[in-house]
Amino acid sequence: MRTLLAALVLLLFAASAPAQDRTDEEIVANLAGGRVIIHVARDEIIFAAIDQPVEEHGPPPRVMDIDGAHVGILFGASEWQRPADPNPIRLDRNFQRLGAKDPNYAPYSEAEPDLETLGTAFLEKLRPLVDQLHHKISFPSDQPIFEVVVIGYGPSDYGPEVWTVEYRIEQEEIATRGDFWQTRILRPRFEQIYPPEKHAPHTILETRYPPDLKGPQVNDLVQGNDPRIAKLAAGDQRYAKVLADLRKGEAQKAPPQESADFMRALVPIIAGDAPFVMGIMDEHGFKWVVAPEEPVEKAKDDKNRPSDAPTLRRKPNPNP
Repeated sequence: MRTLLAALVLLLFAASAPAQDRTDEEIVANLAGGRVIIHVARDEIIFAAIDQPVEEHGPPPRVMDIDGAHVGILFGASEWQRPADPNPIRLDRNFQRLGAKDPNYAPYSEAEPDLETLGTAFLEKLRPLVDQLHHKISFPSDQPIFEVVVIGYGPSDYGPEVWTVEYRIEQEEIATRGDFWQTRILRPRFEQIYPPEKHAPHTILETRYPPDLKGPQVNDLVQGNDPRIAKLAAGDQRYAKVLADLRKGEAQKAPPQESADFMRALVPIIAGDAPFVMGIMDEHGFKWVVAPEEPVEKAKDDKNRPSDAPTLRRKPNPNP
């Protein structure tokens, strides 16, 4: 199992390198770590983002508006700092709502048009920052430097959907320049984690950054009759009904209000002393259950985006 120290190495440049060897201003990537817990109930999606820092004073997982029907939760290098600038560069700031696909970019094989646009938007934000990394970075090649968890509803009655969008880096040493490395951000990898495959159970979803965070998955606690969760169900019959649906793999049938209340009681048990935020998405939009301490900046509208812009994803199960 990899340790978080591998991630911490990314944040440090070789401060002892001679000034004449540096062609770019040093920059530091601040990594956000934690967990996202998602319950897709009947008619709504309840989610929580728990802050489990990768480093001391690291930024929390931040929730941002993407297009009115989706939110994104940012992990990894979501904030960058130049020593000469007291204000960090935040990737959740000044984000353009998804618009028409950029014809200058070849399509990604994993994603459909609007997700490609999302992928390109973050790629363009990351590229000039990553380009300034010129020292060898001890960072796992299979671990993303940046990740977005996308939660929302697809168009044309597609229904609820959850994706992860991951960005990795690669480095090449420039031999003619001594200890100088060229760092590139790679095209994103897309993975749809909801809806599940046909006949697969519908359970509480969880994703983590970094992926080797310690502790049992929430669904394992639910299925394993964890005494803390069993106590919730014993104290409120509404929670008992939700828990029964979860254990049967029929989370999508759980009633919305009872599911929201159950999650509001469950998440503090899972989070312990860690800060968390919690929200609800339905087909009408988003609302907070537990809001962050800092304001959330909305994305800017793209007036050129057609209301029926294509979004053809893996079809949801006809018989969940």
